[in-house]
Amino acid sequence: MTITVELAPELQAELARRAAMQGVEIDVYAAGLLEDAAHRPVAPGKPQASPPAGEVVEAIERLKSFGKTQGLSLGAMTIRELRHEARR
Repeated sequence: MTITVELAPELQAELARRAAMQGVEIDVYAAGLLEDAAHRPVAPGKPQASPPAGEVVEAIERLKSFGKTQGLSLGAMTIRELRHEARR
């Protein structure tokens, strides 16, 4: 699956800085963050807080255009495969 994200320049710069610190490309780093968030357990008995709907829609819109803007693509690889490649 391909996801496109549009980020503010400051956030993009921070992601690029952190990716460089780990020696991986920004798309691999961002994919890892998304995978980690998707697998984070929710505490039993506590409802997970949801961001306001407007923020969710805005985030989705930013995600849609990021890859196109940055010329990024995950191709046919899964996020797990990308993370594995990045750790080699």
